[in-house]
Amino acid sequence: MENQTRINEFFLLGFTEDHQLEMLLFALFLSMYLMAIAGNILIIIISIVDLHLRTPMYYFLRNYAILEIGYTSAVMPKALVNLALGKKTISYRGCISQLFFYFFLGTTDFFLLTVMSFDRYVAICNPLRYATIMNQYFCTWLVLISWIGGFTLIFGQTMFYVQFPICDSNIMDHFFCDNKPLLKLLCGDTHLLELIGFILSAFSLLGTLAITTISYIMIISTILHIPTTAGRKKAFSTCAAHIIVVSVTYGSCISMYIIPEEDEGKTFNKAVAVLNNVVCPLMTPFVYTLRNKQAKDALKDAFTCKKTTHKI
Repeated sequence: MENQTRINEFFLLGFTEDHQLEMLLFALFLSMYLMAIAGNILIIIISIVDLHLRTPMYYFLRNYAILEIGYTSAVMPKALVNLALGKKTISYRGCISQLFFYFFLGTTDFFLLTVMSFDRYVAICNPLRYATIMNQYFCTWLVLISWIGGFTLIFGQTMFYVQFPICDSNIMDHFFCDNKPLLKLLCGDTHLLELIGFILSAFSLLGTLAITTISYIMIISTILHIPTTAGRKKAFSTCAAHIIVVSVTYGSCISMYIIPEEDEGKTFNKAVAVLNNVVCPLMTPFVYTLRNKQAKDALKDAFTCKKTTHKI
């Protein structure tokens, strides 16, 4: 027990031992992280400022952008500092905090993506009742339930991790404090903890994915019955961006947390983790703004106002 309580920090193996390669990765990840933050902040600003974007769809998207900022910030700042300074450590408290916020915000992401798919289902399959169903009160509750649900599931699981002492080893084969590498360092019988983690992952990942998939099957079925080509194209364009984000987000997370990990797949999991932590948050603003006419018009209006104000 004395050896178990002495460990107060973990050593992260990271990506490589080559310092020059670490500097290259630092520059790449930093640029992607800053673009992801800036892009999601832009979504938040234009959805608040532009009156045309004060709709349930953009209310959910604004909350999703907030989640993406928090999600990538739970991991990347510490990873960037370690790459820049050549350090590969994280304190025990820092590790547990990172573990909690990473999974709390990630789980809330899944719930909110499901809410967004339901919003598109109502808008396309029940357009006449859309304003009645997706009223401000109902939308607020859907967002609150997503946040509270994510917090409740992950807070309880994190408390289970805290109950286990750490064994002699403090080496974690990852670039951040993920649950699978941490599990390997815990002393005692962790089978119950692993079972709880798998059940929660299956519920939050596969459960929400099932609801989202059903929503989009019904949406696509409705779109195919639209008589005009222009109508089908317009209807599909409103949900195509969401389908792209859902596919990449769920695909990366399922490969990391549902499919059993093999020893030779650790490098692959790190690459997928980068996709999940940096690329997905970076992709969100580009997909939702560049593929959406309303968002592009709002951006044009914002820049036009800036230029006009500057000239005056």
